[in-house]
Amino acid sequence: MAIASVVALPIGWLATYIGRSSGGTWQHLWETVLAGYVINTFLSAVGVAAGALLVGVPSAWLVTMHRFPGSRQLRWMLLLPLAIPTYLLAYAATDVLQFSGPVQTWLRNSMDWSRQDYWFPDTRTLPGAIVILTLGLYPYVYLATRTALLEQSGCVLEAARMLGAGSRRSFFRITLPLIRPSIVAGLSLVMMETMAEFGAMDYCAVDTLATGIYRTWFSRGSLVAAAQLSMCLLSMIAVILTLETASRGSAKFHQSTSRRRTPQPTRMSGWRSVMALLFCALPVLFGFVLPVVVFAQMSWQSGDARAGELLGPLAWHSVKLAALSAAFAVVLATVVAYAGRLQPSVMMKTATRVAGIGYAIPGGVIAIGVLGVAWWMEEQVNIGLESLIHWSPGLFISGTIAAVLIGYQTRFLAVAMGIIISGLARIRPSLDDASRVLGSPPRMTLVRVHVPLLRSSLLSAALLVFVDVLKELPATLILRPFNHDTLAVRVYQLASDERLSEASTAALAIIAAGLIPVIVLSRWMQSKGQGLTNGQ
Repeated sequence: MAIASVVALPIGWLATYIGRSSGGTWQHLWETVLAGYVINTFLSAVGVAAGALLVGVPSAWLVTMHRFPGSRQLRWMLLLPLAIPTYLLAYAATDVLQFSGPVQTWLRNSMDWSRQDYWFPDTRTLPGAIVILTLGLYPYVYLATRTALLEQSGCVLEAARMLGAGSRRSFFRITLPLIRPSIVAGLSLVMMETMAEFGAMDYCAVDTLATGIYRTWFSRGSLVAAAQLSMCLLSMIAVILTLETASRGSAKFHQSTSRRRTPQPTRMSGWRSVMALLFCALPVLFGFVLPVVVFAQMSWQSGDARAGELLGPLAWHSVKLAALSAAFAVVLATVVAYAGRLQPSVMMKTATRVAGIGYAIPGGVIAIGVLGVAWWMEEQVNIGLESLIHWSPGLFISGTIAAVLIGYQTRFLAVAMGIIISGLARIRPSLDDASRVLGSPPRMTLVRVHVPLLRSSLLSAALLVFVDVLKELPATLILRPFNHDTLAVRVYQLASDERLSEASTAALAIIAAGLIPVIVLSRWMQSKGQGLTNGQ
């Protein structure tokens, strides 16, 4: 509850604006654009979640439970789009598919067409934004699903096959119900990320609550109305999480057997292997290879002239903040998730929801909440110390790395919590009972029993937080200390000046930095899968 309280303070500070007057701005939004904001936000969240589900779950099932040409390589390649921010993916897709881009130019030249002779889909629409975000966010579902598939007991599937159930029936009747918590955790992250997405939505000219918050704040100068829009966004995600929890009911998803041997994957051949290869390769092609090629070409042609001077310090700042945030998030999420397992009361469930709900709020709005709370606390401390010892520490939270880390925890703690809670749900409660009967207190049970069983989930959570922090722009832009810019800030500064070719160098650096944890996690998961197959 203490963790939830600290994380909820910035959101609570924003909530104090609900009853305040916005000088007519809220009434104007209500009468003109608010309905469109809500509808587009809902449609984009549902559309991206459906796309991520259709791409992430089948691809994880194919590369984990089957063997076909390229399946070993695709296990880690399907994670590569995680390294690319969605706004960079939107830049690259629009540059390639726009009227003056290479695709349409080639069509007109090869077919001798004019503009009126053909129809081409526009990426700067709601469907285009849904496709772009699906390509950038499906790895959340893929990673959560593959982790769950590696941790499930293959003995149950072998028993189903012996009883006459084929691969498809075993998947829908046994595997899918068991891995449902992980899939839902991934989908929840996808929906919250979509609802809070600003860069890609703004570039694709789609009006959502996230874009409306920024426009209301910066263009209209009304922080009150922006905070009230943030509360609308927060209410939507709270309803979605509540409905999912209610639909789950009292169902249990842990394994009933202690045997953890993974069955031998089924080998595919013929047209099935070709279709599986295409299905798994296309998301990698359009979600990773295409933007990398686009930015590499831009960087080769012009690039950032100050890259040699700036990229080293910027990369160090980015990696340092991402690593610290990932470590803190995993520890805090483990404490919250385990507390909910020990005491699944209504109050504890409420605290868990509050601790993870910040992911639905744009980073810039959270940054303002963090600054508001920090300024109030610093003022109270300075007044108290000045009256006692005639000395004040000044701004000891705002303008420091501490403020940045608090903002990141408020924003991304839900990422780690979703993965870790789903991992705990797959651990049989009888293990807790056996540990306590043997005299081990809950703390030692967590350290000696649950943490070893949660290694994949903990590593997955750390990876997701690391990559998300590496790509985060608004919160970093507002909360960063002086002379503490990151790669994302450099990209924004250049892209906002219409210098996208120069920004491509820092964009490639973000991608390269994000690739390292992706590859590490992939090799860990692959070695774990081989170990389980060998009965280790």
